[in-house]
Amino acid sequence: MIIAKEISKVKENVREWKKQGLSIGLVPTMGYLHEGHASLIKKAREENDRVIVSDFVNPIQFGPKEDLATYPRDFDADCRLCESIGADLIFNPEPCEMYEDDFHSYVGVNTLSEGLCGKSRPIHFNGVCTVVTKLFNITEADRAYFGQKDAQQLAIVRRMVRDLNYNIQIVGCPIIREADGLAKSSRNTYLSENERQKATILHKALEQGEKMVRDGETDANKIVKTVRDIIESEPLAKVDYVEIVDWNELQKVDKIDGPILMAVAVYIGKVRLIDNFIVENSIVIEMV
Repeated sequence: MIIAKEISKVKENVREWKKQGLSIGLVPTMGYLHEGHASLIKKAREENDRVIVSDFVNPIQFGPKEDLATYPRDFDADCRLCESIGADLIFNPEPCEMYEDDFHSYVGVNTLSEGLCGKSRPIHFNGVCTVVTKLFNITEADRAYFGQKDAQQLAIVRRMVRDLNYNIQIVGCPIIREADGLAKSSRNTYLSENERQKATILHKALEQGEKMVRDGETDANKIVKTVRDIIESEPLAKVDYVEIVDWNELQKVDKIDGPILMAVAVYIGKVRLIDNFIVENSIVIEMV
């Protein structure tokens, strides 16, 4: 497996692969890889001749009071996981390699980035879109793989690719969960043992919301209230949002009559966790 710190080294390998007519899959990550990331890399391995994993904690998607400095990092472990699955190249640049001192160019998607996580993290998705754009350009990937846990990010990247005519396929992959239902996340490491146990309330609440949809409930506000009430029954939980939105535009809906995303963001202690389920064509996408 190739470890590349410089953009030029990535491009050098990409040029050689393209000369050979090989397809390239990209898995963008911020490192501290877990089974959720592994599932994306495995999917990319199945569908492409070469797989690039970016391992970069992107500073421009963090607000001034967010956890950039303390975000968990373990590059050696990341390399071992990537190599064991069969990634061909891991791209681990320094911030100065990605953003020069006079960097002024940003990419954003209006409307879709304004609700849900965008309310409390107003610069976040511009940072995501900008770094993803750079990674698309650097790797010339044929496909890029994103997890459903970050559903708003997935929807925004898909819209950006459509609107800007990128020649790349965006592949969404299911949420990977712990045995007790908690969605796998690098931020789970911040939870104390007690908080970790209490955090399962997110999955329990969403399971009830999913059941209501399966049973034919179409009143979005009724489902939202039920899910919120379950979460708020846990004293350690503080709701950031519980919403049902249209899956294409990410705008709030009152009635379920098309593809929707039910998403929650909840603080367990000081740790902000997100989770969701998606309904497309009246079928709930399983919370794996």
